[in-house]
Amino acid sequence: MTTTVKKLNLEEYLAHDDGTDIRYELVDGELVEMPPETDRNNLISLYLLSQFLRFVPIQLIRHKDTELVVTGSRTRVRLPDLMILTQELLEAIAGGRATITPDMPSPALVVEVVSPGKVNEDRDYRYKRSEYAARGISEYWIVDPDKAKITLLTLVDGLYEETVFQGTDSINSTIIPMLDLTAAQVLNVGQA
Repeated sequence: MTTTVKKLNLEEYLAHDDGTDIRYELVDGELVEMPPETDRNNLISLYLLSQFLRFVPIQLIRHKDTELVVTGSRTRVRLPDLMILTQELLEAIAGGRATITPDMPSPALVVEVVSPGKVNEDRDYRYKRSEYAARGISEYWIVDPDKAKITLLTLVDGLYEETVFQGTDSINSTIIPMLDLTAAQVLNVGQA
């Protein structure tokens, strides 16, 4: 006997409450549990947050708990590790639920720190890459501690152009051009 899983639409997802603290992304109508991050991934995202705060007002930065609605074969909702909003997006959210809906402007920058495993790697390198490009996000960082690299994707004519940073390479961000960081500084956070 096959069991069919009810597909949720965006409104049903936004109203969903199973009485737990479990975080979910919505992927093609299905709730996908987001497991806790590794300690290393948490430290990397916190380190980047601390560096971004040097140049970006705190009101424009979101860490972990702001949902981003993207499109796939059905609606998808992602929970990026770190985002930088535009002033227009900040005004569109205007103190409401921390959900960036399709009718709102896109964030300027999204950072994903890749968790171990093929499923996580595919999600960050493949699926989110196309979803974030379609959403019009100007800059997407894929921080991969296991591969010791940061892939910075810059949106050009609707597609991402890729630059990879490793070791002592200085990260060149168009969104935060004054940022003075190397890949190693980011990737070695919390390492002995």
